[in-house]
Amino acid sequence: MPIWRHLRAILLLPGTVLVVVPAIILRSTHRSNPGEAWPLPFNIMRWAVSLSLIGLGLTLMAQTIRLFMAFGEGTLSPLDSTRRLVVRGPYRHVRNPMISGACCILLGEATWFRSVPLLLLFLSAVLLNVVYIPLVEERGLEQRFGEDYRAYKRSVPRWIPRRQPWTPPWESQTGDVDTAD
Repeated sequence: MPIWRHLRAILLLPGTVLVVVPAIILRSTHRSNPGEAWPLPFNIMRWAVSLSLIGLGLTLMAQTIRLFMAFGEGTLSPLDSTRRLVVRGPYRHVRNPMISGACCILLGEATWFRSVPLLLLFLSAVLLNVVYIPLVEERGLEQRFGEDYRAYKRSVPRWIPRRQPWTPPWESQTGDVDTAD
């Protein structure tokens, strides 16, 4: 699959939500020095939390995009979605690691810049996905992948990761167990 399809999807979706929209919000609402008026130890803690959230989010996003490229035969875009059900890596622990990663990045940005408007963007993204995913995305996945997705949905939580990775029954039957965690 050509890399440009993935780059286009990345630039249009997470690129817009995680970079362009926050930049517009910050440009129109934020003061010039995000560290002012906080004592240094609090700034260091805030920066550490912010960078940890952003790092975790970027890691999850990179892993999930790589898995979609390597195994999903599609992109992260709903308009060019995967043709194969991806149940590898972080998807063995939680059903929505890409959304979790994006939300971590948004929360990290809001924390870094001490921005209430970015916090509202984060909360809006969470609320939108809490509604959209079960009502639209999961229904579409059930239609596309049938019983395989229903088994996955029964075994892997939507938001809170399970400790042990889930092994799909179709892999345990064939002995072809994916260990890409």
